[in-house]
Amino acid sequence: MKKYSIGIDLGGTKILIALIDRESGKVLEYVKKKTKKEKGSKKITKKMIEGIEELLEGKNLDEISSVGVGAAGQTDRKNGIIIAAANLDCYNLNIKEILSEHFNIPVFLGNDVEIAAIGEQKFGAGKDCDDFVCIFVGTGVGSAIVKEGKVILGATGTAGEIGHIIVDLNGRQCACGAHGCLEAYASRSAIEHRIEGALKKGRTSCILDYLEPGKSITSSMIQKSIERDDELVLQYVTEASEYLSGGIASIINFINPELVILGGGLIDAVDYFYEKTIKKAKAKSLPVPAEKIRFKKAALGDFSGVIGAGFLEDRVL
Repeated sequence: MKKYSIGIDLGGTKILIALIDRESGKVLEYVKKKTKKEKGSKKITKKMIEGIEELLEGKNLDEISSVGVGAAGQTDRKNGIIIAAANLDCYNLNIKEILSEHFNIPVFLGNDVEIAAIGEQKFGAGKDCDDFVCIFVGTGVGSAIVKEGKVILGATGTAGEIGHIIVDLNGRQCACGAHGCLEAYASRSAIEHRIEGALKKGRTSCILDYLEPGKSITSSMIQKSIERDDELVLQYVTEASEYLSGGIASIINFINPELVILGGGLIDAVDYFYEKTIKKAKAKSLPVPAEKIRFKKAALGDFSGVIGAGFLEDRVL
């Protein structure tokens, strides 16, 4: 078996590219590229190739078994095509063909939360569990379902899109084009938009002490503001928690998993959001599944996705 693989987590605000030790699952080196203002298939592809080249500089390609890519959106795993990634403005991008031709290494594709679930199952919070749902909260809200140790893909390979559960029939527009999706209410982006809207209307918040002109609100800024009991930030984080907990309760009632793993920047940085969400999710669930459900934070942090992507070939071959 070749020693290493490359794992790529293609998210709404960054591309994380890592060299993975296939025996231990450890991240040996990584490169990070921002994507928040660099949207579209051509720009995303260019950044990904640049990042891989940077990571591979001076390396022996014969020791690398594959490149695994997890994309935030709907994917055609068989053909290696990103069908639709709304937060990246990428559509019908044949990333497998592009990367395999450029680097002459086998390329495998999956959904971003699917690869995070694989990482957590092999080396993280799901290591001793074959029946769980993995939910990541960041630019959007994504999830993956693991049953009997396998990621459930669904008839069209798009199972687990918790972010696009409709929570308000006539609600806010989501990046996917629909109205009232959970993602439009419970993601970090949703909180950011609510805070920005309130600030424009003249409300005050200590988050302005951390926000530089032209920069975006981050999870760490939200956490710092909560530590100072900022009324505005607490209002919108609590609101997002209400929606997310409702979505999770629906999943608990419908799928009846043994465990829910929560991850992503907002979960990692904001304990208030995590604790509030799991408490409310349990309270909103039916009594029987609520009694047995367990919650954990993703153990691999930012590296859940790249580690899982590094082992995508094992799930496909």
